[in-house]
Amino acid sequence: MSTIDYLLLAVANPRKSAEIYGQILGAEPVAASDTFVLYAQPNGFKLGLWLKDEMLPATGQPDGVDISFSAADNDAVRALYARWTGLGLKVLQEPTDMDFGFTFTVADPDGHRLRAFAMSDDPR
Repeated sequence: MSTIDYLLLAVANPRKSAEIYGQILGAEPVAASDTFVLYAQPNGFKLGLWLKDEMLPATGQPDGVDISFSAADNDAVRALYARWTGLGLKVLQEPTDMDFGFTFTVADPDGHRLRAFAMSDDPR
């Protein structure tokens, strides 16, 4: 059996991306260089920001994947929306009710989709 505990994102500038992700995660990286920045979350999950020109095999554009962040309730989702849009992240989906709950989606400077959501008490 294996577990998913690590996500690597191809980015144009790891240190610049780290400025955004440091604020989103409320954390400092555990490792940082010009080609790679690593965050380790308290739950053991790791997020790596890797210079896309150094990644092998080479990657294409991000497409069809959301990095999702769960929130306690709709007010917490609204607070994240205010924080993240305050960072200048591009809004892809305004806060809205969906079948599973209340959510919004933004894009980081490299086009990676970031979704915050609060699950509905009664998902349809």
